[in-house]
This record gives sequence, C-alpha cells and structure tokens, in this order.
Amino acid sequence: MLLRKIKHSLYFALVKVLVAFAPSVSYLAFAGPGSSRQLGEHILRGGQRRLLVVTDKPLRDLGIADKAVEALVAGGAELAWYDGVQPNPTFTQVDEGIAALKAHRADAVLAVGGGSSIDAAKVIAAGGCSDEDPRDWVGFGKVKHDVMPIYVIPTTAGTGSEATMGAVISDTETKQKGVLSGKGLHPAAVGLDSDLMLGMPPAITAATGMDALTHAIEAYISTWDRGTRTEYSRRAIRMIFDHLRTAYDDGTNREARDGMAMAAYYAGIAINQVNVGNVHAIAHQIGGKYGIPHGLANALVLPHVLEFCRDEAEEKLAELAVLVGAADAGQPRAQQADAFIAAVRELRAAVHIPETTAEVKAADFDYLVDLAVTEASGYFAPRLLDPASTRAILGKIAA
Repeated sequence: MLLRKIKHSLYFALVKVLVAFAPSVSYLAFAGPGSSRQLGEHILRGGQRRLLVVTDKPLRDLGIADKAVEALVAGGAELAWYDGVQPNPTFTQVDEGIAALKAHRADAVLAVGGGSSIDAAKVIAAGGCSDEDPRDWVGFGKVKHDVMPIYVIPTTAGTGSEATMGAVISDTETKQKGVLSGKGLHPAAVGLDSDLMLGMPPAITAATGMDALTHAIEAYISTWDRGTRTEYSRRAIRMIFDHLRTAYDDGTNREARDGMAMAAYYAGIAINQVNVGNVHAIAHQIGGKYGIPHGLANALVLPHVLEFCRDEAEEKLAELAVLVGAADAGQPRAQQADAFIAAVRELRAAVHIPETTAEVKAADFDYLVDLAVTEASGYFAPRLLDPASTRAILGKIAA
C-alpha cells in the first residue's frame, strides 16, 4: 500500500506528462490541480488567440466552464462559445458548432466537459477546415484532411476521448451512433484538472468511472498486441479499483479525483492503440436507440461480455484478478478469471449502478443485434460476437 501511494505521488509530481501513442507521434498533457490554467498558458504561447469553446449549458451555468478558461481570458484570448452540446451529441449540434466556429474565424477549438463535448469539438474542428458533410466521415480513418488544433479540459473521468483520435456522433434520423476517426482528431494538448471535477455528482462519477474501466479492460484483452496498450490499460485498471469507490463516496477527495482523471486518460491511450470491443458494440446501439448515457450503457453490458469471452480471455482476466487483488497469484487460473469478473460486478454494485434497465425493449432486439454484430466484426475482441449471444446479453440487461 505504501509503495502504491509513493507511485501515485510520482504520477502527479510531474505536471507535464508527454506520452507517446504511436511511433513519431506524441501529445502533451498537463496533470493535477490547476492544470487547466497551465493548458491555457500553453495555448497562448503557441499563438492561438481566437478560440471556439465547445461545452454544454449546465457547465456554463455552474461557472465551471468559465473557470476552465480563466488563463485564456487573462491572457487576452478572444473566445466564442458553443454550449449546445447534449449527451450523445448529434450531427445537428456539430453543424451548429461549425457555424459558430466559422463566424468567429477561430484558429483553435477548446473542449470543456465530458466525452460528449470532447467528441463534438473534434468534429467541429474538422468541419471548420472542410466543406464536406461530417456525416460522410463516419467510419475509421475517414477524416484525412488537416484539422485546426484541438485542446481539451475534461470535467469527467471516463470517456478517454481526450487521449484518442476518435469521436462518436449520433444521427437523429437513423438513431444510430457513428464512429469518426483520423489522426487530426487527436487533441494537441489536454489539462487533466481535478479542481474542475470535485463537484461531479456521484451518479456521473460512477458511470464515467465504469466507462474508463471498460476501455482499459477491452484494450487489455484485445487480440491486437500493439504499442503500450498493455502498460496503460493495466495502470488504468489498478487506479480505477483503487480510486473509484472513494471518488463516488467522497467527491471532494482530491487524491481520488486525480487518480480517476489519470486512469481515464491512460485508458484512452490504450484504446487509441487497439480500439475497443464487444462491450462498445452493444453499448453503442442501446445508447443510440434509447439515449442511455454511454458510461451507463457500458456498465450494464461489461460483466456479461466478460462472461461471454471468459474462456478465450481467461489468461488475461486471471492476470487482472491478481493485479487488483481479487485473487492470489497461486490460485488456479480459472478461479482467478472468475474472481476478476466477480470483482467487476462488485465494483459496479459499490457505485450503485443497476444491473438492468427498463429502457431496453425486447421488441427491438432484432434491430440491436444486427447492428451490434456488424460493429463488433471490426474489433479485435477475443471472441467474435454472434447474434444468439448478443440477444442473450440484451435479455440479461433488459428489466
């Protein structure tokens, strides 16, 4: 425990964290209390003076968004605001943001908020540099043009979008979520400022924390062994098990908030290298169809997908059980794997996330299954998602 605390202190002793995501590509993160101010000063040093701030109205009303940009205001930056982002952002909101960006003649975009604001900001920044319809960019690697600098100040600890080159945007007509990606969508720099997370409600803390855990686990059990995904996913999982309960029970605990902010970021680094998996393939569909927040959707699905791929991922699940203290190193591997899945269920229960939801309807299973299986076919999960198993998982989460 002492060694773990020492390691935790070292994470935050370095305010500037430079992390390599892929060969020859690196991005800058400022970490710890007050890092939003350091990010603002960094932006000004880089010469960007006209920024569009993308956020949601509640964060503006609470004063959190304005606090995040204090350094920019003090430094004379000219800010315009788009605060129309909603949970599960839509292309309509992206279009509105692009119009605001062009009207302001912005030279950079700053996202302040959770994953919805970050994802919207990425596509808005891309739209400001192109006359193409962002709807045509749905798919992997279709954002190929240069994008203006994107900066991010997360106010939740979960999505990891601050560390990825992807975004998820919903289509209001089809009620489907589209994944957009491209190297230009990766933020140039981020500020992981726990000061802005201290007042996060417990329910959001829980859902976003389980979102980060899903990212880290899916990256760890991925069959695509690439880059530093193992190191960062293990680090994220350990930190989430260490800090999520405390952050949920005591939202003013700065150490827990710092730990969760870094965990979400590390999990984002991991999925940026190997992508997500079957949990997301299902969660994206129930989020798009019913408007279920993404973190909650992942939390509902996660234990069932781990059961589904338990045999194929047994070795890695067993390793994670030892990592989080759910099993001893000397136990049989099968017992260790089962212990980790049980630990995930226990953590979910500890932060009061329900096992089922009345939102998911059996009448929609055919539609949801088809989309989930299609999406999952593009991931490197340890077991290929099939229609029967997907239907069974949906049945387990439907109240």
